[in-house]
Amino acid sequence: MLEIRDLHVLADDKEIIKGVSLAIKPGEIHALMGPNGSGKSSLALALAGHSRYKVTSGSVKLDGKEINKLSPDKRARLGLFLAFQHPIAIPGVSVANFLRTALKSQKKDIAMPKFISTLKTKLKDLRIDESFASRSVNDGFSGGEKKKSEVLQLSILKPKYAILDEIDSGLDVDALKKVAEQVKKISGPDVGTILITHYQRILKLVRPDFVHVMADGRIIKSGDYKLAEEIEEKGYNLISNKVKSQNSKGKITT
Repeated sequence: MLEIRDLHVLADDKEIIKGVSLAIKPGEIHALMGPNGSGKSSLALALAGHSRYKVTSGSVKLDGKEINKLSPDKRARLGLFLAFQHPIAIPGVSVANFLRTALKSQKKDIAMPKFISTLKTKLKDLRIDESFASRSVNDGFSGGEKKKSEVLQLSILKPKYAILDEIDSGLDVDALKKVAEQVKKISGPDVGTILITHYQRILKLVRPDFVHVMADGRIIKSGDYKLAEEIEEKGYNLISNKVKSQNSKGKITT
Protein backbone atom coordinates (compact mmCIF):
# COMPACT_ATOMS: atom_id res chain seq x y z
CA MET A 1 0.00 0.00 0.00
CA LEU A 2 0.86 3.69 -0.12
CA GLU A 3 0.94 4.54 3.57
CA ILE A 4 1.06 8.11 4.89
CA ARG A 5 1.51 8.44 8.65
CA ASP A 6 1.20 11.69 10.61
CA LEU A 7 2.84 13.70 7.82
CA HIS A 8 3.91 17.28 8.56
CA VAL A 9 5.22 19.47 5.74
CA LEU A 10 6.69 22.97 5.48
CA ALA A 11 6.65 25.28 2.47
CA ASP A 12 8.49 28.61 2.65
CA ASP A 13 8.96 28.05 6.40
CA LYS A 14 5.21 27.69 6.96
CA GLU A 15 3.57 24.43 8.04
CA ILE A 16 0.95 23.57 5.46
CA ILE A 17 0.41 19.83 6.09
CA LYS A 18 -0.36 19.25 9.74
CA GLY A 19 -0.48 15.55 10.49
CA VAL A 20 -2.12 13.76 7.55
CA SER A 21 -2.53 9.97 7.68
CA LEU A 22 -3.88 7.84 4.82
CA ALA A 23 -3.52 4.27 3.58
CA ILE A 24 -4.21 3.56 -0.11
CA LYS A 25 -4.31 -0.07 -1.22
CA PRO A 26 -4.17 -1.31 -4.83
CA GLY A 27 -7.61 -1.21 -6.39
CA GLU A 28 -8.88 1.52 -4.07
CA ILE A 29 -9.93 5.00 -5.16
CA HIS A 30 -9.68 7.70 -2.49
CA ALA A 31 -11.25 11.09 -3.23
CA LEU A 32 -9.62 14.04 -1.48
CA MET A 33 -11.88 17.09 -1.32
CA GLY A 34 -11.71 20.48 0.33
CA PRO A 35 -11.85 24.23 -0.32
CA ASN A 36 -9.04 26.22 -1.94
CA GLY A 37 -5.99 26.50 0.30
CA SER A 38 -6.81 23.41 2.34
CA GLY A 39 -3.56 21.68 1.40
CA LYS A 40 -4.69 19.13 -1.19
CA SER A 41 -2.24 20.05 -3.96
CA SER A 42 0.53 20.67 -1.43
CA LEU A 43 0.07 17.14 -0.12
CA ALA A 44 0.22 15.77 -3.69
CA LEU A 45 3.44 17.64 -4.47
CA ALA A 46 5.02 16.66 -1.16
CA LEU A 47 4.26 12.99 -1.87
CA ALA A 48 5.87 13.35 -5.30
CA GLY A 49 9.01 14.87 -3.77
CA HIS A 50 8.79 18.49 -4.95
CA SER A 51 11.81 20.41 -3.65
CA ARG A 52 9.71 23.28 -2.29
CA TYR A 53 8.06 21.01 0.28
CA LYS A 54 10.06 19.88 3.30
CA VAL A 55 8.83 16.97 5.40
CA THR A 56 9.51 17.75 9.06
CA SER A 57 8.01 14.60 10.58
CA GLY A 58 5.95 11.56 9.70
CA SER A 59 6.50 8.91 7.05
CA VAL A 60 5.45 7.96 3.53
CA LYS A 61 5.94 4.32 2.59
CA LEU A 62 5.37 2.81 -0.83
CA ASP A 63 4.93 -0.96 -0.50
CA GLY A 64 6.84 -0.82 2.78
CA LYS A 65 9.72 1.33 1.50
CA GLU A 66 10.21 4.76 3.06
CA ILE A 67 10.31 7.34 0.23
CA ASN A 68 10.48 10.67 2.09
CA LYS A 69 14.15 11.20 1.24
CA LEU A 70 14.01 9.91 -2.33
CA SER A 71 14.16 12.19 -5.38
CA PRO A 72 11.03 12.52 -7.57
CA ASP A 73 12.48 10.29 -10.32
CA LYS A 74 13.23 7.50 -7.85
CA ARG A 75 9.71 7.72 -6.47
CA ALA A 76 8.37 7.49 -10.01
CA ARG A 77 10.49 4.41 -10.73
CA LEU A 78 9.02 2.76 -7.63
CA GLY A 79 5.57 3.28 -9.13
CA LEU A 80 4.28 6.67 -7.94
CA PHE A 81 2.58 8.90 -10.51
CA LEU A 82 1.37 12.49 -10.22
CA ALA A 83 -0.99 14.12 -12.69
CA PHE A 84 -0.36 17.82 -12.17
CA GLN A 85 -3.02 20.40 -11.49
CA HIS A 86 -1.12 22.76 -13.82
CA PRO A 87 0.98 20.65 -16.23
CA ILE A 88 3.99 22.44 -17.68
CA ALA A 89 4.80 22.71 -21.37
CA ILE A 90 7.89 21.04 -22.84
CA PRO A 91 8.51 22.69 -26.23
CA GLY A 92 10.39 20.55 -28.74
CA VAL A 93 9.58 17.21 -27.06
CA SER A 94 6.75 15.31 -28.70
CA VAL A 95 4.15 13.45 -26.66
CA ALA A 96 5.25 10.15 -28.25
CA ASN A 97 8.96 10.68 -27.49
CA PHE A 98 8.17 11.85 -23.98
CA LEU A 99 6.17 8.69 -23.24
CA ARG A 100 8.73 6.35 -24.83
CA THR A 101 11.54 7.97 -22.82
CA ALA A 102 9.52 7.70 -19.62
CA LEU A 103 8.92 4.00 -20.27
CA LYS A 104 12.62 3.42 -20.86
CA SER A 105 13.55 5.20 -17.64
CA GLN A 106 11.23 2.87 -15.75
CA LYS A 107 12.65 -0.16 -17.57
CA LYS A 108 9.30 -0.77 -19.23
CA ASP A 109 10.60 -0.28 -22.77
CA ILE A 110 8.65 -2.04 -25.51
CA ALA A 111 9.38 -2.55 -29.20
CA MET A 112 8.51 0.47 -31.34
CA PRO A 113 5.71 -1.24 -33.34
CA LYS A 114 3.99 -2.37 -30.12
CA PHE A 115 4.48 1.05 -28.53
CA ILE A 116 2.91 2.82 -31.53
CA SER A 117 0.00 0.37 -31.54
CA THR A 118 -0.57 0.87 -27.80
CA LEU A 119 -0.35 4.64 -28.13
CA LYS A 120 -2.88 4.70 -30.96
CA THR A 121 -5.27 2.57 -28.91
CA LYS A 122 -5.00 4.85 -25.88
CA LEU A 123 -5.50 7.95 -28.02
CA LYS A 124 -8.63 6.40 -29.50
CA ASP A 125 -9.93 5.52 -26.03
CA LEU A 126 -9.64 9.20 -25.05
CA ARG A 127 -11.05 10.40 -28.37
CA ILE A 128 -7.83 12.22 -29.23
CA ASP A 129 -6.63 12.53 -32.83
CA GLU A 130 -3.45 10.60 -33.64
CA SER A 131 -1.72 13.86 -34.59
CA PHE A 132 -1.68 14.65 -30.86
CA ALA A 133 1.28 12.26 -30.46
CA SER A 134 3.54 14.43 -32.62
CA ARG A 135 2.76 17.69 -30.80
CA SER A 136 5.10 19.09 -28.13
CA VAL A 137 4.02 18.15 -24.60
CA ASN A 138 1.40 20.65 -23.37
CA ASP A 139 2.77 23.35 -25.71
CA GLY A 140 -0.27 25.30 -26.88
CA PHE A 141 -2.63 22.72 -25.40
CA SER A 142 -6.06 23.76 -24.17
CA GLY A 143 -6.95 23.07 -20.54
CA GLY A 144 -8.87 19.96 -21.54
CA GLU A 145 -6.03 18.70 -23.75
CA LYS A 146 -3.59 19.03 -20.86
CA LYS A 147 -5.81 16.90 -18.65
CA LYS A 148 -6.26 14.29 -21.36
CA SER A 149 -2.47 14.27 -21.80
CA GLU A 150 -2.05 13.49 -18.09
CA VAL A 151 -4.52 10.60 -18.34
CA LEU A 152 -2.75 9.36 -21.48
CA GLN A 153 0.53 9.30 -19.53
CA LEU A 154 -1.19 7.44 -16.70
CA SER A 155 -2.61 4.80 -19.04
CA ILE A 156 0.73 4.24 -20.81
CA LEU A 157 3.02 4.22 -17.76
CA LYS A 158 0.74 2.07 -15.57
CA PRO A 159 2.03 3.08 -12.11
CA LYS A 160 1.25 1.32 -8.84
CA TYR A 161 -0.18 4.45 -7.22
CA ALA A 162 -1.64 7.48 -8.99
CA ILE A 163 -2.27 10.94 -7.55
CA LEU A 164 -4.62 12.86 -9.83
CA ASP A 165 -4.74 16.54 -8.93
CA GLU A 166 -7.93 18.12 -10.31
CA ILE A 167 -7.91 15.90 -13.38
CA ASP A 168 -11.50 17.06 -14.02
CA SER A 169 -10.78 20.79 -14.34
CA GLY A 170 -11.23 22.33 -17.79
CA LEU A 171 -13.18 19.38 -19.19
CA ASP A 172 -16.53 19.58 -20.94
CA VAL A 173 -19.20 16.97 -20.22
CA ASP A 174 -18.13 14.53 -22.94
CA ALA A 175 -14.42 14.80 -22.12
CA LEU A 176 -15.17 14.33 -18.42
CA LYS A 177 -16.99 11.07 -19.16
CA LYS A 178 -14.05 9.74 -21.19
CA VAL A 179 -11.50 10.76 -18.56
CA ALA A 180 -13.60 9.25 -15.75
CA GLU A 181 -13.97 6.04 -17.77
CA GLN A 182 -10.20 5.78 -18.18
CA VAL A 183 -9.54 6.58 -14.51
CA LYS A 184 -11.88 3.75 -13.46
CA LYS A 185 -10.28 1.39 -15.96
CA ILE A 186 -6.74 2.19 -14.87
CA SER A 187 -7.42 2.30 -11.13
CA GLY A 188 -8.38 -1.29 -10.58
CA PRO A 189 -7.49 -3.81 -9.43
CA ASP A 190 -3.72 -3.20 -9.37
CA VAL A 191 -3.51 0.58 -8.98
CA GLY A 192 -4.30 2.66 -5.89
CA THR A 193 -5.60 6.16 -6.68
CA ILE A 194 -5.90 9.48 -4.88
CA LEU A 195 -8.34 11.66 -6.80
CA ILE A 196 -8.15 15.32 -5.75
CA THR A 197 -11.17 17.42 -6.69
CA HIS A 198 -13.40 20.29 -5.57
CA TYR A 199 -16.56 18.90 -7.10
CA GLN A 200 -18.78 15.86 -7.05
CA ARG A 201 -19.31 15.68 -10.82
CA ILE A 202 -16.36 13.36 -11.53
CA LEU A 203 -17.07 11.37 -8.37
CA LYS A 204 -20.55 10.54 -9.69
CA LEU A 205 -18.83 8.81 -12.60
CA VAL A 206 -15.85 7.26 -10.81
CA ARG A 207 -17.59 6.34 -7.50
CA PRO A 208 -14.63 6.35 -5.08
CA ASP A 209 -14.33 3.81 -2.29
CA PHE A 210 -13.42 6.49 0.24
CA VAL A 211 -13.93 10.24 0.48
CA HIS A 212 -11.80 12.50 2.68
CA VAL A 213 -12.36 16.19 3.43
CA MET A 214 -9.28 18.33 3.98
CA ALA A 215 -9.13 21.74 5.70
CA ASP A 216 -6.22 23.75 7.08
CA GLY A 217 -3.68 21.06 6.27
CA ARG A 218 -5.59 18.26 7.98
CA ILE A 219 -8.08 15.57 7.04
CA ILE A 220 -11.10 16.57 9.11
CA LYS A 221 -13.57 13.91 8.01
CA SER A 222 -13.56 10.61 6.12
CA GLY A 223 -16.37 8.43 4.82
CA ASP A 224 -17.78 6.73 1.77
CA TYR A 225 -19.39 8.26 -1.33
CA LYS A 226 -22.27 9.61 0.79
CA LEU A 227 -19.84 12.14 2.24
CA ALA A 228 -19.36 13.64 -1.25
CA GLU A 229 -23.14 13.93 -1.58
CA GLU A 230 -23.29 15.67 1.79
CA ILE A 231 -20.66 18.17 0.64
CA GLU A 232 -22.61 18.80 -2.56
CA GLU A 233 -25.72 19.53 -0.51
CA LYS A 234 -24.27 21.45 2.45
CA GLY A 235 -20.91 22.81 1.28
CA TYR A 236 -17.56 22.69 3.07
CA ASN A 237 -18.35 25.28 5.72
CA LEU A 238 -21.24 23.32 7.19
CA ILE A 239 -19.17 20.11 7.18
CA SER A 240 -16.25 21.90 8.87
CA ASN A 241 -18.50 23.51 11.49
CA LYS A 242 -20.15 20.17 12.19
CA VAL A 243 -16.76 18.51 12.71
CA LYS A 244 -15.65 21.30 15.06
CA SER A 245 -18.83 20.86 17.08
CA GLN A 246 -18.35 17.08 17.28
CA ASN A 247 -14.69 17.49 18.26
CA SER A 248 -15.67 19.79 21.12
CA LYS A 249 -17.89 16.99 22.43
CA GLY A 250 -15.13 14.39 22.08
CA LYS A 251 -16.82 12.47 19.26
CA ILE A 252 -14.94 10.58 16.55
CA THR A 253 -15.47 12.04 13.08
CA THR A 254 -13.93 9.42 10.80
